[in-house]
Amino acid sequence: MRFEGTADYVATDDLKVAVNAAIVLERPLLVKGEPGTGKTVLALEIAKALGAPLIEWHIKSTTKAHQGLYEYDAVSRLRDSQLGDARVKDIRNYIKRGKLWEAFVSDARPVLLIDEIDKADIEFPNDLLQELDRMEFFVYETSETVKAQRRPMVIITSNNEKELPDAFLRRCFFHYIRFPDPDTMRAIVDVHFPGIKQKLVAEALRVFYDMRDVSGLKKKPSTSELLDWLKLLMVEDIGPEQLRERDPKKLIPPLHGALLKNEQDVHLFERLAFLSRREGR
Repeated sequence: MRFEGTADYVATDDLKVAVNAAIVLERPLLVKGEPGTGKTVLALEIAKALGAPLIEWHIKSTTKAHQGLYEYDAVSRLRDSQLGDARVKDIRNYIKRGKLWEAFVSDARPVLLIDEIDKADIEFPNDLLQELDRMEFFVYETSETVKAQRRPMVIITSNNEKELPDAFLRRCFFHYIRFPDPDTMRAIVDVHFPGIKQKLVAEALRVFYDMRDVSGLKKKPSTSELLDWLKLLMVEDIGPEQLRERDPKKLIPPLHGALLKNEQDVHLFERLAFLSRREGR
């Protein structure tokens, strides 16, 4: 099993090396990077490239590690027992399988995505150490051990909102997705918009990277936001000439709502435009 990228996903050489190293070592691949750099999509593309089923576990701030294993619904069992439901005789009727359980019993070797692990509390990664190491866990209610039939390919993403424990990091192969350089970004654009006018792409990339270089931005525009912006530029038939304008009143690019995601950054560009107009007098 080797990952060489897909027609829909531009994977750099170092990313391919990281994915294939994790496959060989049979260790989780921990992927970090700016939001919007394709961390989550990577798992989908790996599954597609390897012909493997994809199991997704999207982590929230309230998610607990045991939910990935299973949940026992004691309340429903109590209610059913009061109603005389025959299902109460089998406790398995009240055990809901989690995403790890699904991955462990999958007929084919799956790709398991644990998405945005840093959203959960600090103990969450440590609570999964043994299960990810041994690829098994014990179900206390039924006194059975669930063991992985085939070790899943585990992809774990993080936006670096929290530091992850050292013990957890030791068990992972790590890769940081660097923000794409202009050549890589052009390749990404070509994948999503084949046949797009290259003059428009050149001007849009110039504006995009200039915006990312502005000091004081709270949130820099990401790859996914660039793709949204390009789609809008094509729909609205905005050409490279309009992006090339040097009018200081138009320092903020057209349809900037696809790139700037908070009022602080919009105000920052408005102040820069105001200063530019003053200096131009």
